[in-house]
Amino acid sequence: MIEVHNLSKSYGDFIAVSDVSFSASKGQIVGFLGPNGAGKTSTIRMLSTYLPPTSGTAKVAGFDIVAQADKVRQKIGYLPENPPLYGEMTVVEYLKFIAEIKGVPRASSASRIEEVMERCFIVDVRNKLCQHLSRGYRQRVGLAQAIIHDPEVIILDEPTSGLDPRQIIEIRGLIRSLGQSHTVLLSTHILPEVASVCNKVVIINRGRVVIESMLNQLTKEKDLEQIFLESVSKDEPFNGAERVSIAS
Repeated sequence: MIEVHNLSKSYGDFIAVSDVSFSASKGQIVGFLGPNGAGKTSTIRMLSTYLPPTSGTAKVAGFDIVAQADKVRQKIGYLPENPPLYGEMTVVEYLKFIAEIKGVPRASSASRIEEVMERCFIVDVRNKLCQHLSRGYRQRVGLAQAIIHDPEVIILDEPTSGLDPRQIIEIRGLIRSLGQSHTVLLSTHILPEVASVCNKVVIINRGRVVIESMLNQLTKEKDLEQIFLESVSKDEPFNGAERVSIAS
C-alpha cells in the first residue's frame, strides 16, 4: 500500500529527508517515530502529495505521488497535526462539505456521515460550530474527515494530541479497528501509543530511516523506549550498514 524508495527533500542547502525507504502493507498500522526535526512531517507531506520530493520515488495504493498525485489523494485520508477545519461551519455541515469534495456518493453521504461521527465520538457536537470546539473535539472531527471516504491508506499526524485519557483510549481503539482493513501510517511521539496500536515501526533520525521492523520482533529483548533512545542518540546519522531492518 505504501512503497517508499530513496525519498529525499531539501530546502535550499538544508536536507530534511535523505534517501528514506520503507514500506507498509495492507492491514498494517505503522508507527512512524523520530525526535523533533527528524523529517517525519516532511516525509508525511510528500506521501500525501502536499510537498514534491527533491528526489526518490514513492507509491501509495499503487499510484506515484508525483505523476499520479490526483489518484493518490483519492486513496488516502490525511489528518495533519492541526486539523483543517472551517470555523464558520457546524460539524455536520463541514463533514457534508468534505464528503462532497472527496466524492462520497450522495445516496450514501448522509449514512456515511452518521457512521464516522459515531466512530469518532462527535455525535454530541454535530450542530456546534467548528470554531467553538475544544482541541480534543477538533482532533476527532479531523479524524472523521480523514476517513469519511473510506480511503485505502490513512495517514495520521499526532491523532491523539490534546485528547483526555478517556478520549485517547477511544481513538486508539478506532485506529486498531481501522487497521483491520486499511493501511495506517501513524506519526506520533507517544511511545506507549505505538506499543498499544502498531504492528510495525519505522524510526527516523536526522532525515534517515534508522530502524524498520515488525514491533514484536524489535522488542524481543528491549522495550520500545530503550530502542528508540538508542537509535536517536547517535551524534551522526546512521548509514546503510547501521540501519536495522527486519522483514515485514
